[in-house]
Amino acid sequence: MSDKGPATRRRRTTTSGCGGGGAGSVKQANGTKGLDAGAKHPQYPAGVKTPATEVSKRQRASHNNNGNLDREESGETEQHRSSNSPRKQRSAVEDINDRLSCHVLQESLLSSASGYSNYRGILNWCVVMLMLSNARLFLENIIKYGILVDPIQVVSLFLKDPYSWPAACLIIASNLFILTTLYVERRLAVGTISETTGWMLHIFNLTCMLVFSSVTVLSVTSMTPVGGVFSLGIYTVLFLKLYSYQDANRWCREIRQAKAKRLTRSYSCPDVKQSNGSAVHPLVSYPGNLTHRDMYYFVFAPTLCYQLNFPRSPRIRKRFLIRRLFEMLFLMQLLVGLIQQWMVPTIQNSMKPFREMDFSRMVERLLKLAVPNHLIWLIFFYWFFHSSLNFVAELLQFGDREFYRDWWNSETVTYFWANWNIPVHKWCLRHFYKPMLKRGTNKFLAQTAVFLVSAFFHEYLVSIPLKMFRLWAFMGMMAQVPLAWFVGRYLNGNYGNAAVWLSLIIGQPIAVLMYFHDYYVMHHGYIK
Repeated sequence: MSDKGPATRRRRTTTSGCGGGGAGSVKQANGTKGLDAGAKHPQYPAGVKTPATEVSKRQRASHNNNGNLDREESGETEQHRSSNSPRKQRSAVEDINDRLSCHVLQESLLSSASGYSNYRGILNWCVVMLMLSNARLFLENIIKYGILVDPIQVVSLFLKDPYSWPAACLIIASNLFILTTLYVERRLAVGTISETTGWMLHIFNLTCMLVFSSVTVLSVTSMTPVGGVFSLGIYTVLFLKLYSYQDANRWCREIRQAKAKRLTRSYSCPDVKQSNGSAVHPLVSYPGNLTHRDMYYFVFAPTLCYQLNFPRSPRIRKRFLIRRLFEMLFLMQLLVGLIQQWMVPTIQNSMKPFREMDFSRMVERLLKLAVPNHLIWLIFFYWFFHSSLNFVAELLQFGDREFYRDWWNSETVTYFWANWNIPVHKWCLRHFYKPMLKRGTNKFLAQTAVFLVSAFFHEYLVSIPLKMFRLWAFMGMMAQVPLAWFVGRYLNGNYGNAAVWLSLIIGQPIAVLMYFHDYYVMHHGYIK
């Protein structure tokens, strides 16, 4: 028993050392040593590899190789799985399909069915072509006539005598009619005069405005045509403003009387939502609005329709104001230069074909005049409705800046006249068109009446300063009624828009030639 024990233990130790790795060769089972207690380990010189060391190295190498093989196998497995994933398979199929089929069902870009609307490049091309063609005409004009721009001549258009300022004096005299309207409204607010008496006083005051300005322009010999147009334009604007002023205050009195009958609290006419500038500009109520400050703010404000509390901007933007001022000054000089250099020579050269009644030459001159006339009209529109009105609105912190809409997209004549001059359109709608409809007037008759009033003021602003009555402007405005009917009934979309542009480009030069021809014949006779 005692002889077999150590031998058995040695065999176990040897077996475990060979099969269990490097650790089993060092550590022994049950804390015993691999040899007998009395036996000693063999001694090896330094630098000689022992059998246990060799076994340990082979075991570690085998373990490392197995680990590398495991990692390689796992990597190959992941790569195989990723290559067989559904997403990769779908992308591969789509790539093959894209290479096989390159056509889809679609319309050409210039077709209306395509829905394509980005024509910015074509618009830029049109602008470039327009600039090149006008540059050629400008060079031709310079070569033929030389430099005709004369700033001193502009002053003579307003003044014949530097010591006589009839247009300015006439404009200053308009304060008499403004104050008359204010004092009549004050008497009506306290009930000193009746509504009928107040209405008659307002009508008399407004009629005197138009008559007084017309008589002054016709009778004063030092009044130039340009000065007459400017002063009569101011009086026309004041006429529309004062009519709106008395109308709005009359509505306030009617609402106050209606509330008084219901025994309600004191009237505040009407409740207005506070705007951004309401903290700086407190709201007013009737009759607290009947002050000089309120009246003259309305007189200078870029609107024709009065209300007690206008929308106000919170502050004055100085950069915006300077930009608008620069545009006003620059465009004014450009307008004067184009009129002197381009338009006046063309009109003067058109007189001889009119005298000889050469129809083909008349048409040629008309078309030649259409380009500068239309360009000047577009520049004037931007100068007045954008630069000038925005300048005044910014200076007065007037919040409603809708002076025009997209009239250039007009597909009907009525849409053009309703959107190119919003202040006049609002006045006509508020104080003329809607009241007629409330009285039971037919819609077509009401529209015709609006055109009739517009035609009257167009003729008023042209014939009186020129001191001749030919009714060309009146007939041109009234011709808009059948033109509006024809375009609205037979032309739609782009065709209607083209008809509107054609009427603007051709219609205005016809009226200009008619008036200039008659004015030139009246004062200078025919060109020989």
